[in-house]
Order: sequence, then C-alpha cells, then structure tokens
Amino acid sequence: MFLRTLPLFALLMLVASAEAADTKMTVKVEDTVPPKELSEAVRDTLDKKAMDVFNEKGKLFCTVWAVKSLDSKATPEQAKAGLKYTHLEETTVVGAVKFADTWVDYRKQKIKPGVYTLRLGLQPMDGDHMGTAPYNEFCLLCPADQDKKPELLDVKELYELSGKSTARKHPALMMLFPNKTAAEAPAVEAKPKEHVVLSYRVPTKAGTEKSHLGFSLTIVGVSSAE
Repeated sequence: MFLRTLPLFALLMLVASAEAADTKMTVKVEDTVPPKELSEAVRDTLDKKAMDVFNEKGKLFCTVWAVKSLDSKATPEQAKAGLKYTHLEETTVVGAVKFADTWVDYRKQKIKPGVYTLRLGLQPMDGDHMGTAPYNEFCLLCPADQDKKPELLDVKELYELSGKSTARKHPALMMLFPNKTAAEAPAVEAKPKEHVVLSYRVPTKAGTEKSHLGFSLTIVGVSSAE
C-alpha cells in the first residue's frame, strides 16, 4: 500500500541545537506543549519538549513531538543488543508533526500545512514495492483531527486514515533510516542521495529492561521510483 521518543530531557535546561556537517538545517529543543489540533488522549502520550527544525534560511520547517516512552515486544536480550523499529507493534503512535508550509513526502506527495500524528508502518513486501525505498520502515502521517485515539489500529485502517492526508488517498510517508546509536540530543543529519533526517531517541521498555529506540525521520528526500 506504500513505499515503514524523545526523552524528557531533564538534563537539558538550555535549548539544545545541532547542525549536521552536510546540511545547513538545524534543530532546537524547546518547551512547547503539543498542539490543540491533537486530541487530549494523543497529547497525553507526547513529550512537552518539541523539536523545531529550521531550514538553511532560519525559517521554521517543521516541529516534531515524540512520545514520552514506548513499550516494545523485544526481549531484554534483544534490547541489550539494540532495539529496532520492528520491535514495535505496527500502527503504534510514535509522535506528531506540524508543518509550517506545504511539505513533500517520501512518495513526492504534497502534504498541506498542519498537524499530523505519526504512526509506525511497514512497507508491504510485494512486487509493487520492490526497489522503491532502501528501508521498509516508515512513519505514516494521519490528520490530527481524525486520529483521536492512541490505541493500535488495523493496518488497513491506518492506510485509509493516512490516505486522508493526501489528495491521492495514498498514505503520507516519512521513511525511517536505521539509528542504532542515537545520541541524547536530537540532531539534523545528512544521508545519501540528498536525504536529511531528524535523529533522536525515545525511552523504550523491553519487558523489565529499560533502553532507548533511536529514530531517524526523513524530513527531506524522496523515492527514486516513479
């Protein structure tokens, strides 16, 4: 059907910023409550530390709120070896994003300015999607006013809900690059083929084991597939 948190930052008393070596985009972590466009139930799952991403001209590009924490299906041993996106249940709410202007997703679809929830999705392993992306983990964007409950969804329901974010009824996508060594402070990083990601980590449990899951969310970059 398609091309697949932030901690509380208790130690970050000052605004944190980071600039990648190969991109002039920057990120600042600020105290910003999740937007009212989100339901109260979804807002309650999100950290009140927001990641503001600015373009090379210093203009606000987007704001991302990660969830306060995540529960994984990994074993404690797997957590010690390093958590992966696939250790989460598909359709899990992992955050929210607000775009200041029209944004182009990984499938080259125009996404209107506004607020969207972010849910984990896995690209189907079928012939229609072979070679469309280097990784098959994505965040699917769902309109904030229509995704009101943070509970898991049926996968087909997620596709349909995310499709309401686009004029083509195809899910709106942000590809996830692997992030096995996420630093404590968020960073904007350049990736191959003109991709730019927002990297951060989220406290994540695996049974009784406490760990972190690193995210590298594609904010600039599109599929090479037509």
